[in-house]
Amino acid sequence: MLLDKLILLAAVVTAAVTQPAFAQHEHHQQPAKDTVSHEMHDMKSMDHGQMGHEGPSHMTHSFSLSLPMTRNGSGTGWQPDATPMYAYMKHGSKWNYMLHGSIYLRYTAQNFNNDGKRGSDSKFSAPNWFMGMARRQVGKNGLLNIRAMVSFDRIVDGGAGYPLLFQSGESWKGKPLIDRQHPHDLISELSVGYTQRLNDKVDLTIYAGYPGEPALGPTAFMHRMSAFNNPDAVLGHHWQDATHITFGVVTAGIRYGKFKLEGSSFTGREPDENRFDFDKPRFNSYSYRLLFNPSANWALQASRGFIKSPEPREPDEDVNRTTASVQHSGNLGGKNKWISSTLVWGLNDAGAHHKEHSVLAETNLQLDKWAVYGRYEWIQKSGGELGFETGEHDPLLERLPVSMFSVGLNRQIASFGNTILQAGAQISLYKPDKLLEGIYGKTPLSGQVYLRITPALMRM
Repeated sequence: MLLDKLILLAAVVTAAVTQPAFAQHEHHQQPAKDTVSHEMHDMKSMDHGQMGHEGPSHMTHSFSLSLPMTRNGSGTGWQPDATPMYAYMKHGSKWNYMLHGSIYLRYTAQNFNNDGKRGSDSKFSAPNWFMGMARRQVGKNGLLNIRAMVSFDRIVDGGAGYPLLFQSGESWKGKPLIDRQHPHDLISELSVGYTQRLNDKVDLTIYAGYPGEPALGPTAFMHRMSAFNNPDAVLGHHWQDATHITFGVVTAGIRYGKFKLEGSSFTGREPDENRFDFDKPRFNSYSYRLLFNPSANWALQASRGFIKSPEPREPDEDVNRTTASVQHSGNLGGKNKWISSTLVWGLNDAGAHHKEHSVLAETNLQLDKWAVYGRYEWIQKSGGELGFETGEHDPLLERLPVSMFSVGLNRQIASFGNTILQAGAQISLYKPDKLLEGIYGKTPLSGQVYLRITPALMRM
């Protein structure tokens, strides 16, 4: 097992070192305009033969020969067709390859205006992730897709992750992580998917991951272009898209035109504290999701999941999770000038007195080398989530609302080998429930400065 992991790590490092080779073979692609671009229109107007059989250099969606690759989201999810892509790409004789990811080198200070209050912490950290994909056409209408995602969070940030005010979920050394974002597993996705096209409007897809992502929630935050420049995880992560790392998932889906209906069987238990192993697959939970892309600029989804015993500290508690989201992406009429926005609602219903909502709205405005971005969240967290439960039911601690608004600015300061280096800063303001003000302060502030390394925009 250790040898397998070392081989995988070596493969990732090799891919990063050889990124200029990917750049030499890449197809450059401009993000689509607010109205469907000429390139997108040409792609959509291709006949059946052109769309799937024009040769190995043609790159389509991971799970459809009839859709553009820009619709790729995390798992089997969809983003708008107008979504820009930042990645390295290489075309082989039969296989096509893509590699993308992100590394932040940063200093973050949480609740810095309330010294001595809870959550006041600072740290140098390096959130990161890398995803590789290989796909090939099988016959005239088959499509095989293989993906792997890794993160070195555990190695660089430790088992307790990085400080993030009012964040909760998972544990370290048997204690719940509160006011911290947990590290992601070293192996965050190993998946294979096969799609059979019946005609230009109809696809049948089967996807399996160990780990992988079930059909539940929007595109995970680190893959959304509305969060492209934001180093922080969302506070509603465990209400919206936390199942993006699930040790054991099988999803079946059917696409008809602009719609796709999916169903998944998966492991409900969240990853354990050992971020280097493969957790036991259980397949004791299920979900279903409806995706709808009405145009090149919009992607909508609604989903519901029945999650068996997600938390090891509360093994008898099951969660019904319901989510809905809207994503928008559009070009602003110039090179690397675009805007992407997301609105997400998520509900965790564990029965009795445990029903909490979350709402997120985020936007990224990219103006070539400059970017301005922001995020607003409103979330209800129970006293237990924040470590305040006394053992007896207290109505005042059922749902404690917390609001957060963050804004950031960054600029590209260098580029090399189709890779860009950015420098940025971000500040966040929190407004907790009055019951929490004595513990956290009235209006906690958090800030960070960072350098970021990521692939450049693919241009055509």
